[in-house]
Amino acid sequence: MQASDHPISDVQPLKRRSSRARVEKAEKLRDVRYEIRGKVLQKARRLEQEGHRVLKLNIGNTAPFGFEAPESVLRAVIHELPRSQGYEDAKGIFTARNAVVHECQRIGIPNVDVDDVYLGNGVSELIVMATQALLNPGDEVLVPAPDYPLWTASVLLAGGVPVHYRCDEEADWCPDLQDIKAKTTSRTKAIVVINPNNPTGAVYEYSLLSSLASWARQQNLVVFADEIYSKVLYDDAKYVPMASIDDDVLTLTFDGLSKAYHVPGFRVGWMVVSGALVRARNFIDGLDTLASMRLCPNVPVQHAIPAALGGYQAIFDETCPGGILYEQRNAAYESLSSIPGISCFKPKGSIFLFPRIDTNKYKIYDDEKFVYDLLMDKKILVVQGTGFNYPTPDHFRIVFLSKRAELFSASESIGAFLATYSQK
Repeated sequence: MQASDHPISDVQPLKRRSSRARVEKAEKLRDVRYEIRGKVLQKARRLEQEGHRVLKLNIGNTAPFGFEAPESVLRAVIHELPRSQGYEDAKGIFTARNAVVHECQRIGIPNVDVDDVYLGNGVSELIVMATQALLNPGDEVLVPAPDYPLWTASVLLAGGVPVHYRCDEEADWCPDLQDIKAKTTSRTKAIVVINPNNPTGAVYEYSLLSSLASWARQQNLVVFADEIYSKVLYDDAKYVPMASIDDDVLTLTFDGLSKAYHVPGFRVGWMVVSGALVRARNFIDGLDTLASMRLCPNVPVQHAIPAALGGYQAIFDETCPGGILYEQRNAAYESLSSIPGISCFKPKGSIFLFPRIDTNKYKIYDDEKFVYDLLMDKKILVVQGTGFNYPTPDHFRIVFLSKRAELFSASESIGAFLATYSQK
């Protein structure tokens, strides 16, 4: 047979696709945003590459501000590193999950077993896992406004619809229960409660949490309780675990080591499923499937959990009067509140402030542009309030991890910037 007679020779080559054809992102990402690491941060990085020093007050990254993990936590990871080279249980190693169980017993979350605990590569991974396991296209989730934007993004990514309920600034940023009830529909599957709150610093009292749990029980809603700042409290604020209130409500509690133990880069978080487990067997099976698909969470850093939870809680020294976080909170609050046209709720928890700008005074209509212009002029990076799905462009979030003197200086610079700023 000659080469020209071979059947393959009759196959016509595929035409080369046009070099101008574009590769588009998936449609499901159309409305997904995460402005904490958005376009303004990209500009800040370019400024740094050009030799500018940028004061990054946009994210709760403790390490660059001199906060270090307890030595016992680091030693635990180092000691177990040689024995952390293989896959482990899909939910995480037993000793770490058991330490979380003991923590649940300490804070009053009842009837938690080791199998109810899922470890993750940060709380963010577990939030995505939980929303993917629960939501069908079109299902609604009640999300606070303002929110931690990963919640809105994760609901959208799972095909759900985030419905933002109002948190009332005039009521110390507490959720508006009447607004929640008005926005609950037959498609509502869950409600997100962030306490202590990011970005506002609010800490909710038992009576409010009890009302939220009662509504969740009446409407058969799953409660997603984001409590990553549970140990970062000031003054007389008290943390009440959402899962401790009503064991007839299916509650997923999210917490981790990033904030209280200053290891955000370790990416160590956990999710505890508690309450109405009998009615949630099918959903839990979905969580197990998703946990198995990732094989297991990062093994070496899981050994930090027993050492952290069972060791000395230095965070309480940092948040009491005279402690570094306590004093930096006061410095940031006092200096920002002294700026004409700026008002601010004094945080009872977390590491953030969420100041309000008098937009009539400063003629601000686009808070992203305000944040961008502040960066360009003063080399200070904060995050616009609409990046937290707040409906009006009159807030920004600032982290107070920097030293007191630097916080006073930053506030002075923000005040000087605003004094000459007016959007056209």
